[in-house]
Amino acid sequence: MDVFVYGTLTEPDAVADVADSFVFVGPATLTGLRLVEGRYPTLAPGGETGGRLLRTEAVDALDAYEDVDGGLYVRASVPLAAPAEYPDTVAVYVGDPDRLDADATWPGTGPFPERVRSVLAERDVRVRLTP
Repeated sequence: MDVFVYGTLTEPDAVADVADSFVFVGPATLTGLRLVEGRYPTLAPGGETGGRLLRTEAVDALDAYEDVDGGLYVRASVPLAAPAEYPDTVAVYVGDPDRLDADATWPGTGPFPERVRSVLAERDVRVRLTP
């Protein structure tokens, strides 16, 4: 799986603590979401965020690290603008700003994961490889 990473997981040592096997594919930019600092970094609608494209099969380990089951982060899929040998989509983890004490708002009603997926479906949010 390819994952757009923008915080702690941009550092090889941090990824090595989580995943046995991984490779950084290269620098990438996420358009449509901006970085917001809190207890841990997260994303909010609007703007763009620089990061890296991480490739690993350790999805369960990443989900555990990001506490997806506990609701701290949501893993969602966004389109990837890249050459044909790359997947069409990549995963991105979005942290709940209320739980992270981050100054961010996700529009809509309902649970946080539903609001994230709704915004991603309605807006032009995508990742592109950057030189």
